[in-house]
Amino acid sequence: MSDSIKTLIVVPLTALIMISGFLLLKADLLNQVSTTLFAVVWGVSSVVLLFYSLNLLAQLFPSKIYNKIVPYIFIGPAVLIMGYFLLTPTIRSLVLSFMDKISKHFVGLDNYKYLFTDKSMLISIRNTAIWLICGTGFSVLLGLIFALLAERSYIEKVSKILIFMPMAISLVGAGVIFKFMYAYRPDGSNQIGLLNAILTGLGFNSSNFLGNAPWNNLFLIAIFIWLQTGFALVVLSAALNAVPEEMIEAARIDGAGEFKIILSIIIPNIRSSIISVSTTILLAALKCFDIVFSMTNGLYGTEVLASQQYKQMFKFLHYGRGSAIAILILIAVSPVIYYNLKEFKNREVF
Repeated sequence: MSDSIKTLIVVPLTALIMISGFLLLKADLLNQVSTTLFAVVWGVSSVVLLFYSLNLLAQLFPSKIYNKIVPYIFIGPAVLIMGYFLLTPTIRSLVLSFMDKISKHFVGLDNYKYLFTDKSMLISIRNTAIWLICGTGFSVLLGLIFALLAERSYIEKVSKILIFMPMAISLVGAGVIFKFMYAYRPDGSNQIGLLNAILTGLGFNSSNFLGNAPWNNLFLIAIFIWLQTGFALVVLSAALNAVPEEMIEAARIDGAGEFKIILSIIIPNIRSSIISVSTTILLAALKCFDIVFSMTNGLYGTEVLASQQYKQMFKFLHYGRGSAIAILILIAVSPVIYYNLKEFKNREVF
């Protein structure tokens, strides 16, 4: 069978299988188990047939053209799907950010004006900046310190496991755990919170850790640091293993102290890893919603941009303001993403 005839058979058959399977799933005619099994089999088969069909179509061209277009054949469907599910919501959010509460009337920049004039929004922007600076800074700093100490410890593996273990806990789970640790009861009452039990046991007054602004933000950020330090530790530990031991030994022979070695040799050699960890944690801090929502629900001056967006969209049903906050977060994230891509390109990852 010639390639042309095979292509004429396979391509329409692939289109028929993909469309009919999609329509069957959309009609919801099967029970839950059957739908799941069919979706798995149909999805995998459709992807295989799609790439096979596109490759057959590409083989109809001369070899010189085929070699140029075949990479796009394999990455094209993924790019189109990701582009659709990422670009479409972004454009829609941008359009909605210029509309009123019910997305019917154009209001220009009123929603963006609200972001920078409303008192609660200004507090959330301030708190988000605190999260970015303190959450990212202390997570990376503690991760680096623990990585350096663990490398020189006899219990390196055990210490790394203990520090990394919080990464297995979800943000909401960590929030619930620390909500009991920060729990407050008036003086003279039985304290169910660990920290207040310790304070009152030592003779001090109990403290409302989550109710006293702006310090309550720092107690929330401490949870984030507790979770992210393990991630920083693992990445930076791997980077430390790649630092040439000969350079460190030569510096010690020249009389350099440990602090000097860390500043002059170790940190410059792991700079790219520190930047990667910092930007990753920075993005997590910028979008952090779970801890705030599960701990205080944004009360007592703990609102952040992510929690404000959730409330505007789903509590107050103001889609214009919610979309404007989403665009503000996107603008804040964009320089970090651009810098990451630039760094990856410089290291020839692409």
